[in-house]
Amino acid sequence: MTDQIISKEGYDKLKKELEYLKTTHRLEIAKRIEKAKELGDLSENAEYAEAKDEQAFNDGRIAEIMALLKNVTVVENGYNKDIIGMGSKVIVKNCDAEKQYTIVSFNEADPLNGKISNESPLGSTLLNKKKNERVKVETPNGEMEYEILNIE
Repeated sequence: MTDQIISKEGYDKLKKELEYLKTTHRLEIAKRIEKAKELGDLSENAEYAEAKDEQAFNDGRIAEIMALLKNVTVVENGYNKDIIGMGSKVIVKNCDAEKQYTIVSFNEADPLNGKISNESPLGSTLLNKKKNERVKVETPNGEMEYEILNIE
Protein backbone atom coordinates (compact mmCIF):
# COMPACT_ATOMS: atom_id res chain seq x y z
CA MET A 1 0.00 0.00 0.00
CA THR A 2 1.40 3.38 -0.93
CA ASP A 3 1.21 6.39 1.31
CA GLN A 4 -1.80 8.62 0.86
CA ILE A 5 -1.68 12.31 1.64
CA ILE A 6 -4.01 13.46 4.38
CA SER A 7 -4.56 16.82 6.01
CA LYS A 8 -3.94 17.32 9.73
CA GLU A 9 -7.70 17.78 10.18
CA GLY A 10 -8.43 14.53 8.34
CA TYR A 11 -5.82 12.67 10.39
CA ASP A 12 -7.26 14.02 13.64
CA LYS A 13 -10.76 13.02 12.51
CA LEU A 14 -9.61 9.43 11.91
CA LYS A 15 -7.78 9.31 15.26
CA LYS A 16 -10.92 10.55 17.04
CA GLU A 17 -13.08 7.94 15.29
CA LEU A 18 -10.57 5.21 16.20
CA GLU A 19 -10.55 6.24 19.86
CA TYR A 20 -14.38 6.24 19.95
CA LEU A 21 -14.61 2.81 18.29
CA LYS A 22 -11.97 1.29 20.58
CA THR A 23 -13.44 2.62 23.81
CA THR A 24 -17.00 3.91 23.93
CA HIS A 25 -18.50 1.91 21.07
CA ARG A 26 -16.78 -1.36 22.05
CA LEU A 27 -18.17 -0.97 25.57
CA GLU A 28 -21.69 -0.27 24.25
CA ILE A 29 -21.54 -3.40 22.09
CA ALA A 30 -20.21 -5.54 24.97
CA LYS A 31 -23.13 -4.40 27.13
CA ARG A 32 -25.59 -5.29 24.36
CA ILE A 33 -24.04 -8.75 24.03
CA GLU A 34 -24.25 -9.36 27.79
CA LYS A 35 -27.86 -8.21 27.86
CA ALA A 36 -28.71 -10.46 24.91
CA LYS A 37 -27.03 -13.45 26.62
CA GLU A 38 -29.36 -12.98 29.57
CA LEU A 39 -32.31 -13.64 27.26
CA GLY A 40 -31.32 -17.29 26.98
CA ASP A 41 -30.95 -19.51 23.90
CA LEU A 42 -28.28 -17.84 21.76
CA SER A 43 -29.08 -19.91 18.65
CA GLU A 44 -32.38 -18.07 18.13
CA ASN A 45 -31.49 -14.79 19.77
CA ALA A 46 -31.73 -11.99 17.17
CA GLU A 47 -30.43 -9.36 19.59
CA TYR A 48 -27.32 -11.45 20.24
CA ALA A 49 -26.71 -12.06 16.53
CA GLU A 50 -27.12 -8.34 15.72
CA ALA A 51 -24.75 -7.32 18.51
CA LYS A 52 -22.13 -9.87 17.38
CA ASP A 53 -22.46 -8.60 13.79
CA GLU A 54 -21.99 -5.03 15.00
CA GLN A 55 -18.98 -6.14 17.03
CA ALA A 56 -17.41 -7.71 13.93
CA PHE A 57 -18.10 -4.57 11.88
CA ASN A 58 -16.65 -2.35 14.61
CA ASP A 59 -13.50 -4.48 14.87
CA GLY A 60 -13.15 -4.43 11.08
CA ARG A 61 -13.40 -0.65 11.01
CA ILE A 62 -10.80 -0.38 13.80
CA ALA A 63 -8.40 -2.55 11.78
CA GLU A 64 -9.12 -0.51 8.64
CA ILE A 65 -8.39 2.82 10.36
CA MET A 66 -5.25 1.49 12.04
CA ALA A 67 -3.90 0.23 8.71
CA LEU A 68 -4.82 3.51 7.06
CA LEU A 69 -3.08 5.61 9.72
CA LYS A 70 0.12 3.61 9.21
CA ASN A 71 0.15 4.45 5.50
CA VAL A 72 -0.62 8.17 5.37
CA THR A 73 1.52 11.23 5.13
CA VAL A 74 0.13 14.16 7.09
CA VAL A 75 0.51 17.50 5.35
CA GLU A 76 -0.34 20.91 6.68
CA ASN A 77 -3.05 22.66 4.76
CA GLY A 78 -1.44 25.18 2.50
CA TYR A 79 -2.94 28.61 2.38
CA ASN A 80 -0.65 29.79 -0.37
CA LYS A 81 -2.64 32.16 -2.57
CA ASP A 82 -0.30 31.58 -5.51
CA ILE A 83 -0.30 27.79 -5.86
CA ILE A 84 -3.12 25.31 -5.25
CA GLY A 85 -2.42 22.85 -2.45
CA MET A 86 -4.22 20.95 0.29
CA GLY A 87 -6.80 23.19 1.90
CA SER A 88 -6.88 25.68 -0.97
CA LYS A 89 -10.22 27.13 -1.93
CA VAL A 90 -10.31 27.38 -5.68
CA ILE A 91 -12.76 29.15 -7.97
CA VAL A 92 -12.82 27.62 -11.43
CA LYS A 93 -14.80 28.35 -14.57
CA ASN A 94 -16.16 25.61 -16.79
CA CYS A 95 -18.60 26.19 -19.62
CA ASP A 96 -19.44 29.70 -18.38
CA ALA A 97 -20.27 28.36 -14.92
CA GLU A 98 -18.16 29.28 -11.92
CA LYS A 99 -17.70 26.76 -9.12
CA GLN A 100 -15.79 26.86 -5.86
CA TYR A 101 -13.97 23.81 -4.52
CA THR A 102 -11.83 23.15 -1.49
CA ILE A 103 -9.04 20.60 -1.95
CA VAL A 104 -9.19 18.12 0.94
CA SER A 105 -7.87 14.66 1.76
CA PHE A 106 -9.66 11.47 0.73
CA ASN A 107 -11.55 11.00 4.00
CA GLU A 108 -12.90 14.56 4.04
CA ALA A 109 -14.23 14.64 0.48
CA ASP A 110 -17.82 15.83 0.16
CA PRO A 111 -18.42 16.82 -3.48
CA LEU A 112 -21.99 18.00 -2.81
CA ASN A 113 -20.52 20.63 -0.48
CA GLY A 114 -17.64 21.58 -2.75
CA LYS A 115 -14.97 19.53 -0.98
CA ILE A 116 -13.02 17.46 -3.50
CA SER A 117 -10.28 14.97 -2.77
CA ASN A 118 -6.72 15.63 -3.75
CA GLU A 119 -6.90 12.15 -5.32
CA SER A 120 -9.95 12.86 -7.51
CA PRO A 121 -9.40 13.59 -11.20
CA LEU A 122 -10.13 17.31 -10.77
CA GLY A 123 -8.41 17.65 -7.39
CA SER A 124 -5.19 15.98 -8.51
CA THR A 125 -5.13 18.03 -11.71
CA LEU A 126 -5.59 21.32 -9.85
CA LEU A 127 -2.77 20.66 -7.35
CA ASN A 128 0.28 22.89 -7.87
CA LYS A 129 -1.46 25.01 -10.51
CA LYS A 130 -1.71 28.81 -10.49
CA LYS A 131 -4.37 31.45 -11.04
CA ASN A 132 -5.35 31.97 -14.71
CA GLU A 133 -4.03 28.54 -15.76
CA ARG A 134 -6.27 26.28 -17.80
CA VAL A 135 -6.40 22.58 -17.03
CA LYS A 136 -7.97 19.64 -18.81
CA VAL A 137 -9.49 16.87 -16.74
CA GLU A 138 -10.54 13.43 -17.96
CA THR A 139 -13.95 12.65 -16.49
CA PRO A 140 -16.38 9.78 -17.04
CA ASN A 141 -18.27 12.17 -19.36
CA GLY A 142 -15.17 13.01 -21.38
CA GLU A 143 -12.52 15.69 -21.18
CA MET A 144 -13.46 18.95 -19.47
CA GLU A 145 -11.50 22.20 -19.41
CA TYR A 146 -11.35 24.49 -16.40
CA GLU A 147 -9.90 27.96 -15.97
CA ILE A 148 -8.57 28.80 -12.51
CA LEU A 149 -10.06 32.17 -11.59
CA ASN A 150 -8.92 32.51 -7.98
CA ILE A 151 -7.11 30.73 -5.16
CA GLU A 152 -8.02 31.47 -1.56
